[in-house]
Amino acid sequence: MNISDLHINELLDLSKTDFSLLFKNLMYPWDAIPLIKEKFRELTKTLDMHDYNMIKESVFVHKSVTVLKSVYLGRNIIIGRDADIRNSAFIRENAIIGNGAVLGNSCEIKNSILFDYAQCPHFNYIGDSIIGYKAHLGAGVITSNLKSDKSIVVVKANDEHINTGLKKFGAIVGDYAEIGCNSVLNPGSVIGRNTQIYPLSSIRGVIEANCIVKNDSVLVKKEQNNEKK
Repeated sequence: MNISDLHINELLDLSKTDFSLLFKNLMYPWDAIPLIKEKFRELTKTLDMHDYNMIKESVFVHKSVTVLKSVYLGRNIIIGRDADIRNSAFIRENAIIGNGAVLGNSCEIKNSILFDYAQCPHFNYIGDSIIGYKAHLGAGVITSNLKSDKSIVVVKANDEHINTGLKKFGAIVGDYAEIGCNSVLNPGSVIGRNTQIYPLSSIRGVIEANCIVKNDSVLVKKEQNNEKK
């Protein structure tokens, strides 16, 4: 595992979000997380308001999306084309939900980005995190975004420790990654592209791309021909 494996383009396809400007001139994807709030007004200027409704102050929803009455909408929210927002979703603040993304029943999201077609369909908590293109969180998956001692989150890859400068940072889930049901991604977790995490796992640190992590924490490389394109 090299530090370069943690660079944005190694984890996320920026063509699969309408808001790649958040990542401009950044090296690591987690550096974009605080920019959701800081650059929200700039983001809204990129929206074609023929296609979006501002349904309340600082909440922009594509006209193709139906938002049920049971859905909570806080502030600084953009919901993209054909997103599926299901019953009792709790969208708190500073949330970008990509085109075709799923935010399911009783899911909570704040200060996070769902890339296009990311799926968070059942009882998930997504806090201070980025979920990549076509990544999938199984039922009950939690991104734990605050350390018990409330110290700054550090990303740990082999012998390298990267101070993120963030007190709250959950996880980066790379494109096509599959996170099994009722797993916990502890603060500062980074999951590589096309990696599969077995259910009931507790994940810390960096998991490289194209791997399978089993319940006993055994990591197995996937066969090359299983890699998604």
